[in-house]
Amino acid sequence: MEEWRKYKLKDFIEFNPKEKVPQGELCRKISMDQITPFTRFVESNIYEVYKGGAKFRNYDTIMARITPCLENGKTAYISSLHPEEVAVGSTEYIVLRKRENISDSKFIFYLAISPIVRDIAIKSMVGSSGRQRVQQDVLENYEIPIPSLPTQKNIAHILSVLDDKIELNKRINDNLN
Repeated sequence: MEEWRKYKLKDFIEFNPKEKVPQGELCRKISMDQITPFTRFVESNIYEVYKGGAKFRNYDTIMARITPCLENGKTAYISSLHPEEVAVGSTEYIVLRKRENISDSKFIFYLAISPIVRDIAIKSMVGSSGRQRVQQDVLENYEIPIPSLPTQKNIAHILSVLDDKIELNKRINDNLN
């Protein structure tokens, strides 16, 4: 059996990677209200003039950092952008990106929605009632065992296939109603 290596999350995941979007540029925006809780994908055809906020690309995971959005499951895997497109969103997102040859982007999504990461993020929240935010440094420095990259890909593939089946069943049920 493979041994899993312990990583601080910041050594496994790139948090809020730097992206350039010039002020005033028209770009795709994914706002918090467009994320359906506990649903993998989010799509947006809304374009706005960039004024600020989180920036992300395909294969990034965006996770709400503010209450109650994080507790409600507002985390999404970005996959509907054009190649090389940078989209923008709320300043209340934490953007999670894979580290080359270390982590798998889909595995990161499933890790982000797991109780392992969600519970640490929720417990780290500080601020006034109703406006609490994740302490990102607590999340970044949290240490967990992680499998090898091939095993991450296998785990993410199995979970993706199961999610695909769940989504298909939901669509079938919606058509029956």
